[in-house]
Amino acid sequence: MSITTTLYLLVYKMEAIMLLEEEISSLRVMMESKLEKVNWFKIRFKQLNLISEKRLDAICHHQLYHQRMTKSYDKKVRLMVFQEEDLLLRKILTLPGKDQSK
Repeated sequence: MSITTTLYLLVYKMEAIMLLEEEISSLRVMMESKLEKVNWFKIRFKQLNLISEKRLDAICHHQLYHQRMTKSYDKKVRLMVFQEEDLLLRKILTLPGKDQSK
């Protein structure tokens, strides 16, 4: 036989509500607060639209940040053109764990 209750309910005689459920009202919170279904759906719809707007704002902010970082990096890059006879320093990096002896 299993008990379908939580320890929180047994100790405090009320169901625990997460902070997220207070911010974005869940169906359980709606039932406890005795809101009408129509009003709850209206509130929920407004909250979901607000989430979409915040998501779009975050995407725009990320794109602007990426453009600023690209522009800043491009200022520091120097264009180098090499000819066929130019001497270059070539450094061969060894992988860790590989035997480096001859």
